[in-house]
Amino acid sequence: MTDLRLVIFDVDGTLIDSQAHILAAMDAAFSAHGLPAPPRAATLLIVGLSLPVAMARLAPDHPDQQPGLVTAYKDAFAGLRRGPDGAALSPLFPGALAALQALAGQDHTLLAIATGKSRRGMDHILDLHDLRGLFQSVQTADDHPSKPHPSMVAACLRDSGTDPARSVILGDTTYDIDMGRAAGIKTLGVAWGYHPAEALTAAGACDILHSFDALPVALDRICPAS
Repeated sequence: MTDLRLVIFDVDGTLIDSQAHILAAMDAAFSAHGLPAPPRAATLLIVGLSLPVAMARLAPDHPDQQPGLVTAYKDAFAGLRRGPDGAALSPLFPGALAALQALAGQDHTLLAIATGKSRRGMDHILDLHDLRGLFQSVQTADDHPSKPHPSMVAACLRDSGTDPARSVILGDTTYDIDMGRAAGIKTLGVAWGYHPAEALTAAGACDILHSFDALPVALDRICPAS
């Protein structure tokens, strides 16, 4: 183990505002199968889960159609990404890029990603926002059980060689907080994502951030430089 600290980031709802992209792809997927689209609130509650788990929750009465919904969602999401407004569908939240660059420049801090996105979707985000090279480890839903299983965090810890006691996850859903706690690392919630701050606090988040400007102070408080 090293004395470096590891900061793991969720993506959707934490680093990028992909709400419009997710809702449009979900509506298209359900329409392709002749099913009514889930309510907006229900769709936003499953953000962060792997797609098979998400579709099981959104279409519990149609188990035979769930695999097809997964495929239709992936196709719709990719099609929207390739469209004329594709770049505008997943903007970084204000302050996200500056925060990532500042942390990446610290000699005592490593960065990682733990996301419910596919590898293809994550690669697109890395290229779209010129984020390649910032992260020691990038873990996606293609290679792990759905959050809140701690598998993605465990892989980030292995890749970075950091101690769980020196590691933090930043996320916007209770799945992120539960995953971090299950892996034995510290947790920070963000107030601008898909689950309310009160739910993140109840799940055990060490603190709730209301802007990326607050991240350096919060990190130094719960996981100070050694």
